[in-house]
Amino acid sequence: MYIKRVQLGFLHAAVAMTLVPINSTLNRVMIKELALSATLVAILASLPYLFSPIQVFIGSFSDQHPILGYRRTPYIAFGLILCVLGVVLTPQAALLIATNFWLGLVVGILTFGAWGMGYNFAAVSYLSLASELSGEKGHSRTISVMFFMMIVGIILTALGLSRLLESYSPGALERAFFVVAMTALFLGVLGLIRLEPRTKDRTESAANLAADVAEKRSGFGSQLRAIFANRQVTLFFIYLVILLVAILGQDILLEPYAAEAFGMSVQETTRITAIWGVCFLLSLVVAGIAEGRVSKRSVAKIGAWGAILAFLLIAGSGILLNLVVFYLGVVLLGLATGLATVSNLSLMLDMTVAGKVGLFIGAWGMANAFSRLIGSVGSGVVRDVTTQISQNQVAGYVIVFVIEAALLIVSLVLLQRISVNVFRKQAGVEPTVVERAAMVNEA
Repeated sequence: MYIKRVQLGFLHAAVAMTLVPINSTLNRVMIKELALSATLVAILASLPYLFSPIQVFIGSFSDQHPILGYRRTPYIAFGLILCVLGVVLTPQAALLIATNFWLGLVVGILTFGAWGMGYNFAAVSYLSLASELSGEKGHSRTISVMFFMMIVGIILTALGLSRLLESYSPGALERAFFVVAMTALFLGVLGLIRLEPRTKDRTESAANLAADVAEKRSGFGSQLRAIFANRQVTLFFIYLVILLVAILGQDILLEPYAAEAFGMSVQETTRITAIWGVCFLLSLVVAGIAEGRVSKRSVAKIGAWGAILAFLLIAGSGILLNLVVFYLGVVLLGLATGLATVSNLSLMLDMTVAGKVGLFIGAWGMANAFSRLIGSVGSGVVRDVTTQISQNQVAGYVIVFVIEAALLIVSLVLLQRISVNVFRKQAGVEPTVVERAAMVNEA
């Protein structure tokens, strides 16, 4: 299983690596160097998440429709290819927008959209496969390995981009993105080789066919309504959206903020992602040590409180114009985001039902993508409106970070009402002896 966890980590890293240049480097170039509206940049960067509802359909469809005997592999491969194409083409679209707005906008919608569709196909599929391969007892370990490798990939990607963009130029930007795309494709291929066992059992195939017929009769909408009839599922979905809007809303603004407030170059702001990533890795070690000793919900709470303090420090650094306070906030944000991400993803995998893994993972994936959409567009709009009103470039960013801290407080209130054991009871799933023992330590 260790090798399969590493392969799943390669897949997670490959898809995440395609996110770094788009949501880290390119957004800064578009806002600062190309002087494009933060709202426009946010809409383009978030365009992929408009497709997020398709994750539920992909998850459910792949549950019942294997291709050549594989339920997840073809969908992961298709998604990865689209992600790679998106990374190669998005910088060209961004540069075109600056010279020919309407043509560039059309190309931008197509290229950012290609990346987004690929992300949706790949993410729900490899998370579903991770849940199936690891089993309930191995969820936390699998998530830790996947995210450890993902963050290593993000750190190396950020450092590589920083080196490749030491002297910024449009040509250097396109070359750097191409290198990242090819590296992601290579890692993705390594991850897919012999990862998923092929379905050969005719009995299983017959069962899948019967389930497929039942699915068509009940309808996809009915299935979706059925899982959200569980109150814990609805609560967890709302909780995830609010939490992720807060944590992910800063993605497109942190580097432009550093450029505006402290005059950092493209190379310097790109390194911020590497600093964040190192801190994320440290938090994974802490989460691994805490596993079995501290409940997942408690770790999630610690992560949320840490992120609240981080956002307040980052906001305060802009008011004080203090670079040390800014870096303290970035470090704490990396540590807190790691704890919150691992604990909540582990909770997410726990809140699935056998036989409907893809459907449930699709619902959680939709929450993730929907949150990125709201967080990114909302952050861009708030930044632009506040900047126009105050005539202060930094003020808009500061307000966004304060709002994100407030949203995290709301998420903590919701987290108090969420319980995996109550979810299982409402879903009609009998807890195991281990799970019954874990109820004592859940709070």
